[in-house]
Amino acid sequence: MKRRHLLQHLAATSAALALPSTFAQSERRIVLGQSAAFSGPAAYLGTQLNRGAKVYFDALNAAGGVNGHTVELRTLDDGYEPERCKANTERFIEKDNVFALFGYVGTPTCLAAMPVVQENRTIFFGPFTGAESLREPFSRNVFHVRASYFDETALIVKQLTSLGLTRIAVFYQDDAYGKAGLDGVNRALKGLNLTPVATGTVQRNTVEVAAAVKTIAAAKPEAVVQITAYKSAAAFIREARKAGYGGTFYNVSFVGTQALADELGRDARGIMISQVMPSPFSTTAPLSREYLDAVAKAGGDANANYSSMEGYVAAKVFAEGLKRAGRNPTRESFITAMESVQNLNLGGFNVSFGARDHVASHFVELSMLTEDGKVRR
Repeated sequence: MKRRHLLQHLAATSAALALPSTFAQSERRIVLGQSAAFSGPAAYLGTQLNRGAKVYFDALNAAGGVNGHTVELRTLDDGYEPERCKANTERFIEKDNVFALFGYVGTPTCLAAMPVVQENRTIFFGPFTGAESLREPFSRNVFHVRASYFDETALIVKQLTSLGLTRIAVFYQDDAYGKAGLDGVNRALKGLNLTPVATGTVQRNTVEVAAAVKTIAAAKPEAVVQITAYKSAAAFIREARKAGYGGTFYNVSFVGTQALADELGRDARGIMISQVMPSPFSTTAPLSREYLDAVAKAGGDANANYSSMEGYVAAKVFAEGLKRAGRNPTRESFITAMESVQNLNLGGFNVSFGARDHVASHFVELSMLTEDGKVRR
């Protein structure tokens, strides 16, 4: 009897220890954790990325989920601050036992989370950042859906120089995100034997741009590439124009297109932004039509914009991997399944992974804001 009880106890213990590999299988639920800015000056980015993902996951769950599993996306606010993001990540892994971390927002926050992610070999999927430091060296449990800042800044520099504009300045956030973008601009310019004519910085989550405006305006650049979030980008544009600067402003996608347009109002006219997602307003691309239809059906706080579109696309790609991972997914089977996604057309937007390539897309295009807050491609 004692031996039988001992065997029963060991079997139960083994089952409990095995649970993290299959996670909430008894509930047929896949739990994801998202740490992002849901408050503070960058709140639009986290809020909209989350809403787009939820539009997709909610519709997926309503249709029965994937292989009998529903997807739950849990969120914690980090205010776009690295230490808060790290603490949130520890909580998701240690307390919530999430299957994967999904849709984190920002380079400095993602980098703060990465040691915890790697120590626990947790899947880190679809972060809202294009920083090379999160892509190299290669990590098997990290998957990127969007193009990189190198891709974006290369297109911006190509566009500017093709127009004969070579006096280029860089206004960047003084952290890992801003420096990643600055590296991209320098890399693109170096290939043309050029360097920035001036640089200026702003601290994360602030709009203290006076010093940067003074330095950059004095160099009389023909264009300014901005690597920052929407509030500081808008503050710089306003102050530079007040100082008499009449050149062109270019931003990378992380700025938050609609948020920047809302911040600037009529002053948004002519501002250029590189985009890594298909247009969320298109009625010609099948994926865009699908997204617009899903947003309309969701109602409530859901609305169409580039940030929301990125959340929707990341959720759709994640669901494809989950589908291929089988009826009892583990992290290992999900990774293997995700690597089998090659040349998949989502409806005008192609994604592809591989055993040594976890970047799904290098798609980049330029868009321009109009004074009525619209985006023109």
